[in-house]
Amino acid sequence: MTAGKRKMLDELNKQLDAIKISEPAQPLEENRLKEEIAELRKKIDSVPFIDTFDLRFKNYEKRPVPSSQAVMFCLMDVSGSMDQATKDIAKRFYVLLYLFLTRTYENVEVVFIRHHTQAKEVDEHEFFYSQETGGTIVSSALKLMQEIVEDRYPTGEWNIYAAQASDGDNWADDSPRCRDLLVNKLLPACQYYSYIEITRRTHQTLWHEYEKLENDFDNFAMKNIRSVEDIFPVFRELFQKETA
Repeated sequence: MTAGKRKMLDELNKQLDAIKISEPAQPLEENRLKEEIAELRKKIDSVPFIDTFDLRFKNYEKRPVPSSQAVMFCLMDVSGSMDQATKDIAKRFYVLLYLFLTRTYENVEVVFIRHHTQAKEVDEHEFFYSQETGGTIVSSALKLMQEIVEDRYPTGEWNIYAAQASDGDNWADDSPRCRDLLVNKLLPACQYYSYIEITRRTHQTLWHEYEKLENDFDNFAMKNIRSVEDIFPVFRELFQKETA
């Protein structure tokens, strides 16, 4: 804004210096130049270093982007300790959940994970009908879920839900690992995570480790199913918990 005036000021100063050393003296011309220089400096000084325009700023406020996309992870224990009756109860629960999701929501994906000592993502048919079995390492399913979430379902774009069914039988040193995975990886990313233990026996290490999470996480719930008659009441309680 002052570049042109400063250039003109330099030229006037040069003219004034030349007049001062000229012969004969030119007092009238010298005074005229001094007045022009003073007036020009006054105009330059009137331009502020920081204009009110420069003080304006943009304030960015982060707001959550609403997402209508949802994914439900179904994690089922198919280890050797899960007898046929227990597996049938788990399958009936998941059938009820699957029908509810597909009939209620348009934009929902379902990821099926079966596990024994190793976990595998499968399609709907293999999830419900495969006869594969083995030992028990529950954390394998949780790790696989974490990998799939990180790879395909960014939390900023998807609402993530999970339902895990097991008889609770697990290697003793693996149950604390499962709790750590839930606390540090899965629960912070999930809208809701439910654990269903299907057993008439005394609860084992997995149940006791998961019990430590109930008071600290509002998005975690756990229920015990003892017989076929418990499936719908437990499902209804879990759905009410999720709605709340």
